[in-house]
Amino acid sequence: MTNPILELHDICYSYHSLEGETDALSHISFQVNKGEFLAIVGPSGCGKSTLLSIIAGLLLPENGKIHFPVPQEEGIDKHPAADCPRIGYMLQHDHLFEWRTIYRNVTLGLEINHQLTTEKKQRVMELLKDYGLDKFKDKKPGELSGGMKQRAALIRTLALDPEILLLDEPFSALDYQTRLSVSSDICGIIRSAKKTAILVTHDLSEAISLADRILVLSKRPATIKCDIPIHLTISGHSPLASRNAPEYQGYFNQLWKEISDEDHMQTSKSIQPGS
Repeated sequence: MTNPILELHDICYSYHSLEGETDALSHISFQVNKGEFLAIVGPSGCGKSTLLSIIAGLLLPENGKIHFPVPQEEGIDKHPAADCPRIGYMLQHDHLFEWRTIYRNVTLGLEINHQLTTEKKQRVMELLKDYGLDKFKDKKPGELSGGMKQRAALIRTLALDPEILLLDEPFSALDYQTRLSVSSDICGIIRSAKKTAILVTHDLSEAISLADRILVLSKRPATIKCDIPIHLTISGHSPLASRNAPEYQGYFNQLWKEISDEDHMQTSKSIQPGS
């Protein structure tokens, strides 16, 4: 039984400049269920981050509709951007302020939204302790490792208790070993909190090991090329264990073929006869 928290219907978007129009998204439709972890992959520059910005309300679609269903007793449905903090957005870089301590960084959103209550402060301290940052709460970001800063960035996002988390390649700046560790931690945080998450990534292994479902976008203007549910026969759901699942290689080969076909088509079109 589905329980959608987000629905996109026929979303189209183009970028406009003095040089002309660039189509980014073409007739994108899908839904995300409450508590689901969705990954979005596709060729570089196909519009994955643009799609997240539209969901977050930072960009308005030129055509189509975004719908956020709510239980009947809660009243009418509305865009989370108008009812902050229903959506949390975690970007590629941590964007921590060097002049603020880690504690003051992770409470920044609460401070801005006038929600810095005793209860919220206690919740922040619990998150810092759970993920090994309580001893560093009075440090500045420059004194922490890249992985620790990304954990702090996620805690800052979770402190506002969003219902949907948008993750735009949040591990891309980390080295491989740290990336595995931090992605495992963050996936654990999201699943234990029963949050709905949408992850944009170029890393196919990351998508398979973290997500319940993967959307593959075509080259720009992006359409949904395929929608792949992920079912791994493993105990638990750690990213490292997922990569050892017997189904893992099959999913990887399928995703690689879908994206490689897109890259091949793009290359073929760019090579004209006689060039």
